Amino acid sequence: MSQAQSPELDPRALEAVVAQVLEEARRAGATAAEAAASRDSGLSVNVRLGEVETLEYHRDQGVAVTVYMGQCKGAASTSDLRPESLREAARAACRIARFTTEDPCAGLADARLMARDWPDLDLDHPWGVSADEAIERARICEAAARERDDRIVNSEGASLDSFRGASVYGNTHGFLGGYITTRHGLSCSVLASEGAGGMQRDHWYTVARHAGDLEDAAEVGVRAADRALRRLGGRRLSTRRCPVVYAPDVARSVIGHFLGAIRGGALYRKASFLLDHLGRPVFPEFVHIHEQPHLPRALGSAPFDHEGVATRARDLVTDGQLSGYLLDSYSARRLGMETTGNAGGVHNVTIDAGEQDLEGLLREMGTGLLVTELIGHGVNTVTGDYSRGAAGFWVEGGEIRHPVEEITVAGNLRDMFMNLQAVGRDVDRRGNIRTGSLLIDGLTVAGE
Repeated sequence: MSQAQSPELDPRALEAVVAQVLEEARRAGATAAEAAASRDSGLSVNVRLGEVETLEYHRDQGVAVTVYMGQCKGAASTSDLRPESLREAARAACRIARFTTEDPCAGLADARLMARDWPDLDLDHPWGVSADEAIERARICEAAARERDDRIVNSEGASLDSFRGASVYGNTHGFLGGYITTRHGLSCSVLASEGAGGMQRDHWYTVARHAGDLEDAAEVGVRAADRALRRLGGRRLSTRRCPVVYAPDVARSVIGHFLGAIRGGALYRKASFLLDHLGRPVFPEFVHIHEQPHLPRALGSAPFDHEGVATRARDLVTDGQLSGYLLDSYSARRLGMETTGNAGGVHNVTIDAGEQDLEGLLREMGTGLLVTELIGHGVNTVTGDYSRGAAGFWVEGGEIRHPVEEITVAGNLRDMFMNLQAVGRDVDRRGNIRTGSLLIDGLTVAGE
């Protein structure tokens, strides 16, 4: 049975599961409770050198319940959705709560913040792709990469994945809601080699809610091959200070570091270099960063967060000033604030694009580094210190001159944000953070 035909992904069945768990929690003595149930199915195929390496059908289900005895909290989960197992999970959570310490900030999100009505976000597009069709697409993708150039000497394979899942959340405020999402993707990774130029690896991928929005399989393979080929002959650089352009797929990580610094957990623990920065400049005046949780078909869209709080479009940075944090109900109470509907994460964070594409930003930069890959996790959110391994291309006169590798890009995030010069219009929409290329001045590039 294909994903499109499966009756098990009806949210109404999961609503009954959540309702039962909540009722069992009440009977066991909980003063408040919340539960989330999910059921999903999918197909994954990996092809390498034209042969099928793995073919997996996967199904998963589960329910997690959190109960409160006053302000004592307990939690339990199970993958068995039979009534007796749901009853035992609720009772187990209550037993745990009786042994935990009271926390004045523990509890459900405020009832008045629960989502009431929400739009259809167009998130459910089952593919129903068969195993044979998935294998053929992956083979086409890899073959296009391997046939692109004689210098493509090996492959790490091409993979196709198709996922469909239903999730439901409910709590004792009376909130009960759920929806179905799909996610389909195709990726390819190959290796290129040319004499003394060594061996280089690169990849490309496409991902979307609707299979019709995926890039052509052969095009994904070609792009993976071209990305590996252009890295041949990479050199190290002498240590210097210069401007840097982050390509869109790695620029996402720079915005991600900003989001990490304004999350409630880091703030109430006083582990963020942006502590107490609300209303203060953190970027140049032209920067606008905002959440768009209700974009149709977008990968980060959601009508409500993991606590049932309604999501809404909101600014995080306005005219360069920090205008909002990312809070769930617990961190909000710790900070004396109100949840921002970010329990479970962000929803389509977008930095407004400028007028230039990547080539335009390189011309504006003149001489400097284009970063296309980042390695490692050398970021300290307490101090803002930033140091990551990188690879990319050296640029002179606004033109790429040669690939570079085995370098480190370093600075401080506080300075990096303020030294942002421009945002490209080449926006990468393949994730929950949507950004174009970023031109940042004054970073240290360490090499030889």
